[in-house]
Amino acid sequence: MNDAAFPLLSEETRAAFAHVETWVFDLDNTLYPPSSDLWPKIDQRITVFMSQLFGLDGLSSRALQKYYYQRYGTTLRGLMEEHAISSDEFLEFVHDIDRSSLVPDHTLAEAITRLPGRKLILTNGSRKHAVHTARHLGIDHLFEDIFDIVAADLMPKPAAETYDRFLDRHGVDPARAAMFEDIAHNLAVPHARGMKTVLVTPKAGAHDHREDWEIAAGAKAAHVDYLTQDLAGFLFGLGYSPA
Repeated sequence: MNDAAFPLLSEETRAAFAHVETWVFDLDNTLYPPSSDLWPKIDQRITVFMSQLFGLDGLSSRALQKYYYQRYGTTLRGLMEEHAISSDEFLEFVHDIDRSSLVPDHTLAEAITRLPGRKLILTNGSRKHAVHTARHLGIDHLFEDIFDIVAADLMPKPAAETYDRFLDRHGVDPARAAMFEDIAHNLAVPHARGMKTVLVTPKAGAHDHREDWEIAAGAKAAHVDYLTQDLAGFLFGLGYSPA
């Protein structure tokens, strides 16, 4: 790996992460590039699920899907709250996608490998989806565990109880942890608990799959400590040496 391709971050930034012993990563649009076609595939499967469940046309299903997503944090939570549907069927259906567009990301793998301490995934998706996706990226072996929506008792980020359950289950000291996410409001509670927070956004000119209201509340939010368009580059920039 040519470290010269990844300049060091400022001394101040590197010092801000020097105490971190647990590295927490969101999955979708964070560990794989935000411009990837993976999330649109999942998003479309959710629309199809809604259409089949309610007998609605595509536009109506999508409008209801996005309403539930904004109000409850995930469409699934809205369906559970208002219609008592089974989470198992939903999660299996919407994550049944083609991941062949993902290729092993050796650069990201090396960057994560160099981080000292523990590495965990915290996702609103299912464990099965996280495992399959991380495996396609060639990084599944780098993580100690995955805390998914089922482990969260089906309460999605950004709910405070979900982060607290995650921190308690894995014995994470938030004052010595960092969180990487593509959705700014999902960093509010981690920041309040004392974690360093990094918002991962698409590269300039790349398609942004986030909702307009998510983008609007993004990089300038007080609970976003750092911003990057290149997760691997940011991690390399922290200056950790190969093991």
